[in-house]
Amino acid sequence: MPSRPYKDLVIYGCFVLNRLVSELGIHLEQEGLEAKVDGLLAASPVFLTKEQIKREIRSNHYMTTKVIEALAEQGLVRVEAAEGRYRIHLTMEGVLHIRKYNEFYRRVYLEQIRDHYRYRPPPGPLRE
Repeated sequence: MPSRPYKDLVIYGCFVLNRLVSELGIHLEQEGLEAKVDGLLAASPVFLTKEQIKREIRSNHYMTTKVIEALAEQGLVRVEAAEGRYRIHLTMEGVLHIRKYNEFYRRVYLEQIRDHYRYRPPPGPLRE
């Protein structure tokens, strides 16, 4: 029986950031993105719920919480919690991080990305 590739916080964070960028609808390689990011985030404040992230990374509640906490500690996402509900927003740092490291993630974690998205296409920025 073939074993499934191990996935860690880094690749799960990559999945979440790429999904948020995809929801925002921006092209990461566009010129002058750094100057436009704040305006784009303010104009269309996209977010994912904790449940949506759990479905995106296809993991349990514990791992979902760890991924969100790790991304928030790095300043890549902003978490709003109210009445037991969570909204996870992309930050400018998150956009610039995924722009800088997406190609690295695609090369290093290719097997994990293919395994994770074998039944559906990955979010826009992660497509090959």
